[in-house]
Parts: sequence; C-alpha cells; structure tokens
Amino acid sequence: MIGVNAKTKMETQKVLAKAKQGSFKSLSHAGAAIRLTARRSIRKRKTASPAGSPPHTRRGQLRRAIAYAVEKQQLRVVIGPEHEVVGESGKAHEFGGRYRREQYEKRPFMGPALEKLQDRLPPLWAGSVR
Repeated sequence: MIGVNAKTKMETQKVLAKAKQGSFKSLSHAGAAIRLTARRSIRKRKTASPAGSPPHTRRGQLRRAIAYAVEKQQLRVVIGPEHEVVGESGKAHEFGGRYRREQYEKRPFMGPALEKLQDRLPPLWAGSVR
C-alpha cells in the first residue's frame, strides 16, 4: 500500500488580483469593440439620416468623439461620445430631444452597437484568469 500526504495553500489575494486583471483586460476589449461598431454605424453625409437609424455626420465630429474608458476600481467601462467635443448632441441623437432649438428624432447608435455585439462579449472573459 502507498500513502500520499498533500498540503494545499489557498492564495485568495493572488486569485482575486488575477481575476481583477483579467476583467480589466476583457472590459477594455469589450469597450474597444463596441466603440468601433458604433463609429462604423455613423456615416458621413450632408443630409440627416432617417429617424430610427444611426445619425449622419457632416464633418465626422460625432464619429471621432466616441471614446471609451475603463474604470479600474469599479471594474466598469464607459463608452460614448465625449461631451467636451460634441456637447449634448450625442444625447439628442441617441434618445431624441431638443438640441440648439431643434427637435431631434431618436437616432440611436450606441444601444444598437451593444446589441449587435451582445453575443460576442461573454467569450472575452473565457480564460481571462490565468
């Protein structure tokens, strides 16, 4: 008969640190993918887009204003048009509403980008903790 003794040591802090690092990297990839999809949905045209479809941009300012940032402490990603660049126009396009004395129809571009990539996001976390 053969006897074996084994000791295990649980290093909880190392596991949590690796999980946080993997989530940060996965959130960054997800943010970049959603930003790219939203940017690609906005076309450069001189006329307004039909209501319900992504907005058109004349000079490309709205498209360039879409950015993402990963908040490491809360482990979340924020994606959308930068307020300093386009002001309230991104909100007026996404949800509809008034901007510069004009009524904007709802022309969402961020929500549809998330919906389009919804099935591709969970695999980004697969194998992220090593």
